Amino acid sequence: MYLLFPLASSILYVIAALFLKQAAAKGIDIWRTAFVCNAATSILFLILWPLGGEPIQGQLLWQPLVVALFFVLAQLLSFVALKIGDVSVAIPVMGSKVILVALFTTILGAGSVPASLWIAAVLSAVGIAFLNQKGQSRHEHVLRTVWLALTAAASYAVFDVLVMDWAPKWGVGRFLPLVMIMSALLSITFLPFSKKQQPDENRRSHRQLYFGAFFIALQALILVSALGIYGEATAINVIYSTRGLWSVLAVWFFGHWFANTERTQGGTVFRARLIGAICLSAAVVLVFL
Repeated sequence: MYLLFPLASSILYVIAALFLKQAAAKGIDIWRTAFVCNAATSILFLILWPLGGEPIQGQLLWQPLVVALFFVLAQLLSFVALKIGDVSVAIPVMGSKVILVALFTTILGAGSVPASLWIAAVLSAVGIAFLNQKGQSRHEHVLRTVWLALTAAASYAVFDVLVMDWAPKWGVGRFLPLVMIMSALLSITFLPFSKKQQPDENRRSHRQLYFGAFFIALQALILVSALGIYGEATAINVIYSTRGLWSVLAVWFFGHWFANTERTQGGTVFRARLIGAICLSAAVVLVFL
């Protein structure tokens, strides 16, 4: 049943991405976006503090700091990918984190990965390839979007594996709130790079930014808590990778609500991405079984 947590997170992430993409189109830069999202996440993660944990040891504070650095890096790269590229390209490519988590879990010795999860991870990768189907040169930054999303996925993968390995030793109620507080503090350094908006732009664009930040924080709370409590980073990320499917469906059916025009790429692209969605669904079924 714990796999329902990443499933909920995957849907919430797509909602957040649509809001943040709309905010970016209205002039909100990635520096302000990263700061607001990390600040909202740090506040929401304080909910976990009553869960308690081991007494905080100063000599081990480097662990949440390292995890926070990977989180901030991954968050920033994903926001850049969403800003310059399509939601239905960036999010599916970030689903490659499934493969990377499986690899890092083995390399870093945080646990073993059953053969069924490797098969599910490969199916997810095939699905991602189809979901990455693009229209006729619709976006000039497609290649950059793919590389940024892949780098973000790698950073998120290291973050997930480290959380799975270190959080149980600290206690979820201590480690995760500390990580997010450190992430917010690190994000303060972004503010000097943020451009100043005109007064008439502030109200609408910031509304989308705050909605996006809330959903980003909520999905992170659900997902990271599941990682910290249950472990099983590969299984959780196979389910979480269904956000690639939800991003395609959301853009096609609801994108116009967010002034998103990606559905204009046509039915051929949609059909290719539907094949990718089927591959991802097969991976999800395999994990549940």
